[in-house]
Amino acid sequence: MSNPVASTPPPITEIPLFSRGKVRDVYDLGDKLLMVATDRLSAFDVVLPTPIPDKGAILTQLSVFWFNHLGVPSHFLSADLKDLPASLDRHRDYLRGRFMIVKKAKRFDVECVARGYLAGSGWKEYLATGAVCGNALPPGLKQSCKLDPVLFTPAAKNDIGHDENIDFRTMEGMVGAGDAKRLRELTLDIYSRARSYAATKGVIIADTKFEFGVVDGKTILIDEVLTPDSSRFWPAAGYAEGREQDSFDKQYVRDYLNTLDWDKTYPGPELPADVVQKTRRKYLEAFALLTGKEFREQSQ
Repeated sequence: MSNPVASTPPPITEIPLFSRGKVRDVYDLGDKLLMVATDRLSAFDVVLPTPIPDKGAILTQLSVFWFNHLGVPSHFLSADLKDLPASLDRHRDYLRGRFMIVKKAKRFDVECVARGYLAGSGWKEYLATGAVCGNALPPGLKQSCKLDPVLFTPAAKNDIGHDENIDFRTMEGMVGAGDAKRLRELTLDIYSRARSYAATKGVIIADTKFEFGVVDGKTILIDEVLTPDSSRFWPAAGYAEGREQDSFDKQYVRDYLNTLDWDKTYPGPELPADVVQKTRRKYLEAFALLTGKEFREQSQ
């Protein structure tokens, strides 16, 4: 398809809406949830009016790959059409490839961020303060340099606006010292494993964010995982510290938006067709490199 068109979701009224986020709609299946990834794109925490064709399906299928590859306890149950309720039959064409049936979990309202390289907001904060989210760093570090050890930098979740970076002590006050320590350990372990795997595919995972919840007293990985929306992916072949890197994520959109006279508040600007297509290609390239398969081979 040379000019794919973003899917416009038909209204799903057969089951209750559980929540609607910036890019995902979640429905209540009783003892489970149905997570549907739309083609909406959020940049600077603003949902833009221009969707990215196939984005929801690409990111869903990449998350499913990671859940299966990592093998850590998670909320993921199924992405198979046969497991959808019969009441959703009329939505099968839209839902194909872009949904997950997941366990209901009590969410920790903290985003758990692992930073393996000094980039993005971390680089800006370092330039201003010499630290990142309360973690003091040596002077003289270069942009995009590798961080050793990896930093754990939590953020308080905000489903509508900007997430708020917090230090570890604040996180302890929010979730308790024991859970804070456990979430930090899980975050750094999963990131380390994912980073090692991605390196064999020529991809640097510069940073990523995870979310966790509790089911039957056990802490599990939830939400999407290790996608271009939740991570910063760089091609290893072109990496060099001291500058910004090429990226497999929506950085292309951010860079375009930074050229505009826009104050990063709602409503966001429309994206031109070339930015949409180049962004879609970045998502597809990341998917193919990390999974070893073309996107269409994964669709059901």
